Order: sequence, then C-alpha cells, then structure tokens
Amino acid sequence: MSHSLAGEPPSAGRRAAPLTTAVYSAAEWDLLTTLPGRVLVAAASPTPGRPPRGVAAGLAGLDAVAAGRAFDSDLVRAVVAAIYARHDGAPAPADRLADLVDLLAACRAAVRVLRRRADPADSAAYRQWLESVAVRVCHADDLTGPADRRFLQRLGHALELR
Repeated sequence: MSHSLAGEPPSAGRRAAPLTTAVYSAAEWDLLTTLPGRVLVAAASPTPGRPPRGVAAGLAGLDAVAAGRAFDSDLVRAVVAAIYARHDGAPAPADRLADLVDLLAACRAAVRVLRRRADPADSAAYRQWLESVAVRVCHADDLTGPADRRFLQRLGHALELR
C-alpha cells in the first residue's frame, strides 16, 4: 500500500515515496526477494508421495511470480522488480532450496519481518502471493495428491494464512 514509513497515508494528491530496500535490512530484503524462488522450487521438487513436476509446473510457477507485477501491493511489486533486476543469475544451492524444513522456517521468518516492517495489507498480499506460486506449481500438471495438499497446508500455516 502507499503509506509512509510512519504508517500514515500519503497526503491528498501526493503519492508516498516508492518502497525501497531502505525499509528493510539487507538480510531481510534478501529473505523477501529469494523466498518466491525457494517456494517455486520446493513446490516443484519431488518428495516421497509427490511426483516430479514437468516443465508446465515450472512455467506456471514463473508465471505466478511474474503475476506479482500486477498486485495492488507496493511490496509485492518491489520484490518482483528486485527479482527481475538481479544480474547474478546464481540461485541458492539446490539442497537449501529443496529443504522443506528450511523453507518453512524462512517463511515464518518472513512473516516476522513483515509484521514488524510492512503495512498489514502489503504483508497479506505478499504472503498470499507466495502461496499462489506454490498452488500454481502444484496444480499445473494435474498431479496434485495428498502430499501436495500437505505441503500447501504446511506452507499456508508457516505464512500464517490458516
């Protein structure tokens, strides 16, 4: 949402300054900008009871991340812009990305950061956007089973959406 850092709405006829990384520490911003990719990879990774996903699932996840550009949330749009602005192209190590326990802990950490620093509407939009990435990956190739539903439920709890 377009609010000042102090939390009050911008004055009439004037938009608040755009969200920048200055609101968050470097570690917090890194967490918020890497989490969408981590969710996508975890949702696409095979685990016991969850089959390997095809290209369609990966593309659905990328599309869901890109869809954040149209969200009515300054935070989500800023995160997507930061993701697309990265030039290093170096993802985090695969074992870190695929570790569900680590992912859920990162989601809970992001919720704490958002609770302290983000507008409540931006926080909700970011958390719902992350969940939508996982949902789109899990449902992309019609292979959704009980293990996928458990994964999505655990993710929703970690994001405090349930």
